[in-house]
Amino acid sequence: MTILTLVRHGETAWNHGGRIQGSTDIPLNDTGRIQAQGIAETLAAEFAGRDVVVVSSDLSRAAETADVIAAALGTTVSRRMPGLQERSYGEAEGMDAPTFYDTYGPWHAADVPGAEAWPVVRERALAAIAEVVASTPADVDVIAVAHGALIREVIMHATDGQFPREGERLPNCSATTFRLDGDAWEMLAYAGVAG
Repeated sequence: MTILTLVRHGETAWNHGGRIQGSTDIPLNDTGRIQAQGIAETLAAEFAGRDVVVVSSDLSRAAETADVIAAALGTTVSRRMPGLQERSYGEAEGMDAPTFYDTYGPWHAADVPGAEAWPVVRERALAAIAEVVASTPADVDVIAVAHGALIREVIMHATDGQFPREGERLPNCSATTFRLDGDAWEMLAYAGVAG
């Protein structure tokens, strides 16, 4: 059994401006750094006295968030994993949400040239998580810092599509926790909020 906590990275200038980042490597802004410190303090209190492995996406916004969390836990990030990167949105990267909708239509149904298919995102995320869990002793918890769309796909897998609910989002530096036992997933804490 493994306890897995997925943390969305802190805010970037593109998050603040409502622009689609995808695989574009946008760094944290000052607000994102403050958010990272906040979640780091929360997780340090929650995981006090427990052994934890911290991993992250290799994109800088997730990597920096993970570094702050690991430091608060008295450890370092053990791996930067391309498998935890955000979904590539192809030609839509850099667009704001209204332009995306006007150009491609509803978010999950959109056919964007060059974008990564949703099933591929989920498969990639689950493979990266399985790799980390397999290499981590059963009595060690895992914190993985990743990205909103990727974490949503993992949540949908773990809950058979019951979460996130329509209209919910995962705020920057939110944390969602699961218990993994073989192929069985149980969501213990959910970070989705309306809006």
